[in-house]
Amino acid sequence: MRRVSTGAMALLLAAGLTGTGATAAQATATARTDTVRAVPGGVGGHLPTRDRTGLAQADDILVQLKAIPGMQVTEKTSTLPGYRWFWLTYRQPVDHHDPKGKWFEQRIMLQHKSADRPMVLYTSGYNTPETMFTSEPTSLIDGNQISVEYRYFTPSRPEPADWTKDTIWQAATDEHRLIGALKKIYKARWISTGASKGGMTAVYHKRFYPRDVDGSVVYVAPNDVDNDQDRAYDRFFQTVGTDPQCRAHVKALAREILKRRPAMLARFKDAAAKNGWTFGILKTPDRAFENSVMDYEWAFWQYSLQSDCPALPAVDASDDALYGSLDAISGLSFYTDQGLAQYIPYFYQAGTQLGWPTPQFTHLRPLLRYESSYQPRTYVPADIPMRFDRGKAMRDIDRWVREHGSRLLFVYGGNDPWGSEPFRLGKGSRDSAVLTAPGMNHSGRLIARLDADDKADAIADLQRWADVKPGARALTAPPADDVLQLQRPPL
Repeated sequence: MRRVSTGAMALLLAAGLTGTGATAAQATATARTDTVRAVPGGVGGHLPTRDRTGLAQADDILVQLKAIPGMQVTEKTSTLPGYRWFWLTYRQPVDHHDPKGKWFEQRIMLQHKSADRPMVLYTSGYNTPETMFTSEPTSLIDGNQISVEYRYFTPSRPEPADWTKDTIWQAATDEHRLIGALKKIYKARWISTGASKGGMTAVYHKRFYPRDVDGSVVYVAPNDVDNDQDRAYDRFFQTVGTDPQCRAHVKALAREILKRRPAMLARFKDAAAKNGWTFGILKTPDRAFENSVMDYEWAFWQYSLQSDCPALPAVDASDDALYGSLDAISGLSFYTDQGLAQYIPYFYQAGTQLGWPTPQFTHLRPLLRYESSYQPRTYVPADIPMRFDRGKAMRDIDRWVREHGSRLLFVYGGNDPWGSEPFRLGKGSRDSAVLTAPGMNHSGRLIARLDADDKADAIADLQRWADVKPGARALTAPPADDVLQLQRPPL
């Protein structure tokens, strides 16, 4: 485990899950058609307050939410005990530099427990999850939770889309405006959290608006400060895990899949015909296939554990077995127009501000035909202009974390390729830490996997930030099959 902590209050900061893993509730939600309906386990575990006419009184959360200018509110049937469930849409300026200009509707999911409990701002960095779930921090502080859809992910996209406004500052300001509106109701402490791009989003928001939240728990967030220097990824793939045979086997499988290109392509084209997949963005099925193979090794270590290695097929397995492994690990449908379309906002940001990994595929040469296509420009339609800022935005973020960041916890999986370029603390960081869960992948629930002492310190600090009683919630590791896996775009 790697632990770094600097500052006047050099203690660990973290968050965790409930003992059962707190997975998303799978029951289909039914939209409410009435103004308010009694829900078992409503506000603070009680039914909404009503007057003698049967209508909700002014202090009910539904009434308060509807009173926020620009807010539309729909209550749904809760699938988590103790919570009421609301879908919100909030009017946001397309350009926060021009608040009187065009607007769009941003989608937010609210899980309300009680207005006097802390609030957790969960940022996915992508679409808003459509089922109820509790993040690790939410469970540990027994709080409310809002899940904010990132701008330009549908349906939270201006029409027509001005892609120059898909920036980290504009998105952070979306969150800043929303927090300002909701703090009139939720006046207790606020904690932000997110994993992968959602974790990056939490850091960027805190950099621009450091007083909005009282602490941030950031999972598996890459920090690509120097986009032209990516040797860290090559070192990772040379040393990941503790089993050299596993590393070598994953590489050998990717190479063998490329050697059998005609057989793999025949199966891919057949699947595309059956499913109606098209290839306007990546141009050809061959180009899409090769990109999926370049992702094979990365995707294995991101989604799987070293213990999954014995389940991989042998290098001399049948064509069907190898194709099945490629599809299961890389997800071939992702490399079609239908799979890529929803992630265009991410690829646009990667190619303009965030940067992207460029590992060297030496084990796949000379079998590659399109190695240079492994970059964000490939995944964004040609009619959307893009220009990379040469790392200006990421250098600013990195410098702020090292010189001014406070109450930040960064948590990484030891076997996750996205952790090859992590956030690091500096002399100016305060009350912050970087932790690594040994042997873990790109999971968004890693605190339960930390060593006991680190986990205890982390929970204590989170609860201190949120101003809740120490030891109020327990945390145990979720089952192995209950680890949240974060969907990864190819870059």
